[in-house]
Amino acid sequence: MLIAARIPRLSLAALIGLGAMCGATLAQAAAQAAAQAAAQAAAQAEAQEAAPAATPDAAPVTTPADDADPVGRGAYLATVGNCMTCHTRPGGEPFAGGVPFHTDFGTIYSTNITSDPKAGIGAWTEAEFARAMRQGIAADGTHLYPAFPYPSFARITDADMAALYAYVKTIAPSSTAPPDNDMGFPFNQRALMSIWNTLFMKTTVFTPKADQSAEWNRGAYLVEGLAHCGACHTPRNVLGAEIADQALSGGVLMDEVPDGSVRRWSAVNLTSAQSGLKAWSVDDLTSYLKTGHSSRGATNGPMNEVTFNSTMKLSAEDVRAMAVYLKSLPPIEHAKPATPDPQTMRAGETLYTIHCGTCHLPTGLGSKPGSELGPPLVGSAIAQSPDPSSMINLIIHGGDLPAPFPPNSWHNMKAFGNILDDDEIAAVATYVRMSWGNIGGPVTEADVAQQHH
Repeated sequence: MLIAARIPRLSLAALIGLGAMCGATLAQAAAQAAAQAAAQAAAQAEAQEAAPAATPDAAPVTTPADDADPVGRGAYLATVGNCMTCHTRPGGEPFAGGVPFHTDFGTIYSTNITSDPKAGIGAWTEAEFARAMRQGIAADGTHLYPAFPYPSFARITDADMAALYAYVKTIAPSSTAPPDNDMGFPFNQRALMSIWNTLFMKTTVFTPKADQSAEWNRGAYLVEGLAHCGACHTPRNVLGAEIADQALSGGVLMDEVPDGSVRRWSAVNLTSAQSGLKAWSVDDLTSYLKTGHSSRGATNGPMNEVTFNSTMKLSAEDVRAMAVYLKSLPPIEHAKPATPDPQTMRAGETLYTIHCGTCHLPTGLGSKPGSELGPPLVGSAIAQSPDPSSMINLIIHGGDLPAPFPPNSWHNMKAFGNILDDDEIAAVATYVRMSWGNIGGPVTEADVAQQHH
């Protein structure tokens, strides 16, 4: 929640491109903002047109918790927002902050959002809390960085905002003070965020669409709002704002890999593009979000915290609603088919046959979860992402699903970082990304080195 919500640990553009703002003219930024606002309206209209057939009336956006229990309702909403992950450091007190966010602009630390009146937000009024959530302005008037995704939280309804406030007031107080942010000039000048907000804060409270089903509306509300999926899965412009007409078509973030170092990750395209979720069904998505596994693949890397701390704990109805909404999104394709280098493909095929074919099969079709084999690579969103970082990380470090594994789940893929050289990893990755109709494009040795060393 406040200051720096992460989905998961950090967001590449989270601190906003204030350096770029200093170099760009406000006129250019204003023109960009106007174009983005127009694109947002067009993108929303297109998503609505592509959505499933509507029921006669759209139901109100509500949580499954009893309205008579605002604290319980708020606790559920905090789970939707994955607040615990961002505001609880390993070994620390719940919600006491101190989680580091490593960015290109320095390191910031999540804040203490316990009920402590000094170290936390226990002295905040409900109005101050709502302003922070929707406008990114703290109780003392200082601006928050959009590592805390208030542009998404602005979609939250008044009733849900009140429930969230009721819940955070019950969080056990902690006097823990997070470390000071380590940011150089001009990124440490919070006042500049007022300009950014003027240019890019166009979000408003979610309004259900009367011509869409209650399920679709519920999914849209969760995905666009508290779950803030776009914070990682939407590309950003040079000023760090989400690009509206490319919403949920894939992004880039920085997060830890299993050895503890911070590396680049690609958040997959969630639209129905070929490089996105075209091969996934609503049932596939529902299973993935609810269990961490589906017939298409398993959670890995930064998504582990999202699934294990948030989506697995949501109601089955809410998880399916999110899947229904995501599958309604029209395709936005960033991957560009390329002609593979024959020599690289031959080398990659040999390596794939030796190291990968047994589990994923020579056809790339894999098997089903619960077997000793691996998931399909044909149509894989990770394999086809224009940015190959996540796939490279998976090859180098292997899978990192926490044990014990749930029934009928995929097992962790073994690591190949100490088995294959960088040029070999590049070759096998290229082969997978450019075989069986995949359109991911080539991977270079330099791409691998950036993730490996």
